[in-house]
Amino acid sequence: MVHIIGSGLAGSEAAWQAAELGVPVTLYEMRPVVPTAVHKTDRCAELVCSNSFRGDKLDNAVGLLKEEMRRLGSIIMRVADEVRVPAGAALAVDREQFAEGVTAALTAHPLIKIERREISRIPSPQEMSPLIIATGPLTSQSLSQDIATFVGQEHLAFFDAISPIVLAETIDLTKVFRQSRWDRSLRGSGSEAGPDTEGDYLNCPFTKDEYDVFVEAIRTAEKAAVHDFDKTKFFEGCLPIEVMAHRGVQTLRFGPMKGSGLTDPRTGRWPYAVVQLRQDNLAGDHFSLVGFQTQLKWGEQARVLRMIPGLERAEFVRFGMIHRNTYINGPTVLTETWQTRARADLFFAGQVSGVEGYVESAASGLIAGRNAARLVRGQAPTAPPRTTAIGALGYYVSHAEARHYQPSNITFGIMPPLASPPSSRADRQMATSQRALSDLKSWESAVEADARAAAAW
Repeated sequence: MVHIIGSGLAGSEAAWQAAELGVPVTLYEMRPVVPTAVHKTDRCAELVCSNSFRGDKLDNAVGLLKEEMRRLGSIIMRVADEVRVPAGAALAVDREQFAEGVTAALTAHPLIKIERREISRIPSPQEMSPLIIATGPLTSQSLSQDIATFVGQEHLAFFDAISPIVLAETIDLTKVFRQSRWDRSLRGSGSEAGPDTEGDYLNCPFTKDEYDVFVEAIRTAEKAAVHDFDKTKFFEGCLPIEVMAHRGVQTLRFGPMKGSGLTDPRTGRWPYAVVQLRQDNLAGDHFSLVGFQTQLKWGEQARVLRMIPGLERAEFVRFGMIHRNTYINGPTVLTETWQTRARADLFFAGQVSGVEGYVESAASGLIAGRNAARLVRGQAPTAPPRTTAIGALGYYVSHAEARHYQPSNITFGIMPPLASPPSSRADRQMATSQRALSDLKSWESAVEADARAAAAW
């Protein structure tokens, strides 16, 4: 039997993969017995930050990673595709239906058992083996302390910030326009992008004067207490708007508020700056503010965010907030199979293992779940080749420079270069993706042949 602690994206995917290989799984989840600061339900794979899984085309690395996961039978990708909402060329989901779908699939699987209780320390090999720890960024304090003792180091930690969500009927549609950036939208569940006839985003355009006043309001707004601004460490790919505003007046305008690729029909020009709203559920009655993670006090958020054109009378379903994100130093602890170097039957997966992002977390769980099942079946764990996105991610986590290690999203930059790369960037990216999918197919065929041989023996 495989034991998995944590039913987030990584733990849920790991449980599904192991069970699909015919190995019984016990999945331990402390909610609702022990709540967290940001989760609202006890469902598996609950999304607490954005509802976006980012790009879904083969010309970007995370799109490639999704396609690899689909081909490997990912439950996370299957449900995400079933409950996707309009989001241009990205994959975004109805977060409630997503968690419900994953929970239903795991609950219905005959080989998966879910136990609702806290595991406060790392069980010994005699108690639980093989074991996958996939407790995410909100690992309980007692288990965190035991993990720190096991890995022999202080935990690294940073803070994630969550974007606000606004009630659709309170958006002033006379002041916003609907369009996807560069008129690109994704149709269906595949990876082909087509022309955007309506637009998947609501765009709130700013003039220069409106933008300058807005940035100053962010800079002077009161932040939630607890952490000193200069000492708080944030993940660079998920910075709060006030952190960006303090870095410079133009930082937001060249970040989440960039107006490039969006034409305001009233002016025929790109806006000076823009805030994009992305549909958050299938009903279309909730929209999230794209890239607007924040740690401002809730009263301040209401005041400042209502300065956005079109949101003057907005009602917020959820305000932004911050939460601690704890992770281990992967290169000193893990191998590319997601096993720990000190204990071969113990795996880490998800954000606690030192990856960043929904898809990356689920991908690590996918490989950890498969490899834990292989241990039960008497087979050696295996890692996909580095030329695949999922293999490159495991290699990065286990081989990056440990001294200044920071969690990373998947990028083409951590994959080996092509032997004869095309001259254009777009062609190089597509060629890298095609190589990855070809190599993934060869690797999977070899793994399946090995499994058949082991079964016959």
